[in-house]
Amino acid sequence: MRSTPATPRSPRRRGGGPRLAATAEREQMSYLGFLAELLLAECDDRARRRSERRSNADGFPRDKSLRKFDFDASPNLDAAMIHTLAKCEWIKKSLPLCLIGDSGTGKSHLLIALGTEAAMAGYRVKYVPVTKLVNELVEAADEKQLTKTIARYGRVDLLCIDELGYMELDRRGAELLFQVLTEREEKNSVAIASNESFSGWTKTFTDSRLCAAIVDRLIFGGNIIETGTDSYRLATTRARAEQQPATS
Repeated sequence: MRSTPATPRSPRRRGGGPRLAATAEREQMSYLGFLAELLLAECDDRARRRSERRSNADGFPRDKSLRKFDFDASPNLDAAMIHTLAKCEWIKKSLPLCLIGDSGTGKSHLLIALGTEAAMAGYRVKYVPVTKLVNELVEAADEKQLTKTIARYGRVDLLCIDELGYMELDRRGAELLFQVLTEREEKNSVAIASNESFSGWTKTFTDSRLCAAIVDRLIFGGNIIETGTDSYRLATTRARAEQQPATS
């Protein structure tokens, strides 16, 4: 048997070298075979750490995954369609995604989970609640940094905007949000989660023409997923309460 080559020191492999060396000796690998395995392990480790850095920088407030989503409790959802979206072809095509449904129906969970899938696939992703985004845009405009801020939001491959519809936006805030959406139109994807149907968006965007223009940019060529009206959180709370033993 050929002697096993010494393992080069690399802190990034985190102990993977000795394991590969043992495998090389057991399987009588050649020097080139061992080196190829070592390089593949290094590439895999770098890809994993790159994905972790992306996930940490994406701004997701909670760890949500499709694996943890209870599709059985959400009969309105097409699980196959959601898993198809997780393959990120719509992001590659720069298409929008709208998740519409009442509070507690899983919109934010799916928004974060799909965003996480995109980040793990190598896409640049940014998550932000709509009020935080608008406040940042207003501050940027006041500080003469609006162009720079809009360009920063325009560069990411997927912008996830959450909680649209919960609060009314004044005209200035709505116009600034419109600029971000216009910057991204047909260039990069936007995914939104809203508790209001499109007909109710006039409560958020009080200018009807601006509202229509925003809706147009968020639905053209994209996917619309309706998560329903029955709150999963409320149903779960009730089920737990019913299982509690009665107290006298």
